[in-house]
Amino acid sequence: MIAGPYLLYLGHSQDEVGIKTSRGMAVFRRDDCVGEFRHDDCPFTLDLPRMGFDQAVAAGAKTLVLGIANAGGTMGEDLVRDAADAIASGLDVASGLHSRLRDEPVLVAAAREHGRTLHDVRDPRPDIPVGNGKPRAGRRLLTIGTDCSVGKMYATLCLEQGMRARGLKADFRATGQTGILIAGGGVPLDAVIADFISGAIEQLSPERHDGGWDLIEGQGSLFHPSFAGVSTGLLHGSQADALVLCHDPVRPHMRGLPHYPMPGLAETLEANLRVARLTSPHVQAVGVALNTSKMPRAAAERLCAETADALGLPCTDPFAMGVDPIIDRITECFEPSPRAATASL
Repeated sequence: MIAGPYLLYLGHSQDEVGIKTSRGMAVFRRDDCVGEFRHDDCPFTLDLPRMGFDQAVAAGAKTLVLGIANAGGTMGEDLVRDAADAIASGLDVASGLHSRLRDEPVLVAAAREHGRTLHDVRDPRPDIPVGNGKPRAGRRLLTIGTDCSVGKMYATLCLEQGMRARGLKADFRATGQTGILIAGGGVPLDAVIADFISGAIEQLSPERHDGGWDLIEGQGSLFHPSFAGVSTGLLHGSQADALVLCHDPVRPHMRGLPHYPMPGLAETLEANLRVARLTSPHVQAVGVALNTSKMPRAAAERLCAETADALGLPCTDPFAMGVDPIIDRITECFEPSPRAATASL
């Protein structure tokens, strides 16, 4: 277990999307976060108290969460130096980067010297099976996206909160570093060997017989040349009954690929439904989630209404406007009982 409370790391970050792990923790686990650590050249803030490591320990922090991401998930010299200083001050360190804390000799030595713990969040379980595609009982919803980092985790967590507020059984299933840190468990899907991706999701979301929903956090995009493989495995392993399409309407191109334009919403839905039908023939789209955080509220509401009309699906910004329209569609489309009969075949 990763001990809280947490100090969230921004470091020298210059990429707003790259601090999504720290930002996600600040939004969904705010009561467990005592502050943020950032250098003077970092232009971002989580609206938490800015603290040094000694100050954070005095305020009760137990773990420094390296809540940043970069292409390849590597640890630079500055980050390693900061993590070593945090350990010397009395903090454990948790990281979801592809580079492992345990592979950094400086950090291993510091942790041993000061009696602290290193947590590598991106470590998949060793017993992941190969996916089999057998129908299984239960209801499952998967968030999909036009691109990476368009709000799939936010939409999924907001749906969990909204469904539970209505008395529905719903559980968030994390598939990325931020979601795992928020939920306390999950599978770091982009660290799973390709042959086992669908099996990892079958393991993460096994059959259930209580009429509840597993809400599975999506990853990547079928239209992103770098990460479409992960998205495909997710679609097959989740056996989703319902899909929610997530999109950032102000993004000019695929993340990190200025030579690839953003795909259209209708073509993204059609492609995802087609791939999902391999293991879930009756899958259907139940809503669209727009990340309108960079738009004026009136323009955002207008765009949601226009999108809903164009696609014939409820459309909202889950974080800013709530998820009631999508939950309404879910309750209209699905009976409360799981697919037990299908799973028994």
